[in-house]
Amino acid sequence: MSRTAFLILVAVALGHAQQKGSALQEAIVAQERSELDSLKSGDLAAFASFVAEDAVFVDASGSASKADVVKNVANFRLHEYAMSDIRFVPLSADEGLIVYRIAESGTSHGKEFTLNVNVSALWVKRAAKWVCVFSQETTAK
Repeated sequence: MSRTAFLILVAVALGHAQQKGSALQEAIVAQERSELDSLKSGDLAAFASFVAEDAVFVDASGSASKADVVKNVANFRLHEYAMSDIRFVPLSADEGLIVYRIAESGTSHGKEFTLNVNVSALWVKRAAKWVCVFSQETTAK
C-alpha cells in the first residue's frame, strides 16, 4: 500500500470515528435536555425514567440515590435554563460523559432561585434506552 493510500485510509477512519462521536454526543445532549425539560414541565415520571435505578447524584449536600433525587425534585421546578460550554467525552459506543454549565431559574421548596451551575453527567444506553447513571452539580462562582 502506498503512503498516500494509507494516509487516505487513516483520514477516512478518523472522519468516521468523529462522525460516530458527534452522533453519540448529540444523542446524549438530547437526553440531558429532555431530562431538564421534564423538570421544567413538572413531569416527575418522565424525569424518573431518565435516571438509572443504580444512579448516584452528587451535589453540595452529598450523594443521593435515584429514590432520594426523585423525592427531592417533587418540590423543584425549573422555569428557564440554558446550557453552555458543553464538552463531551465518549467512553464507548453506548456511553458518554457530558460536562456543561447551566444558567437556571426556578422554584425549589417554595423559594425562587437563579443559579449558574457546573454539571457533569454520565449517560449509558441500557436495553436500548438511555439512562443517566451519575451526575454531579457544583454551583459556579
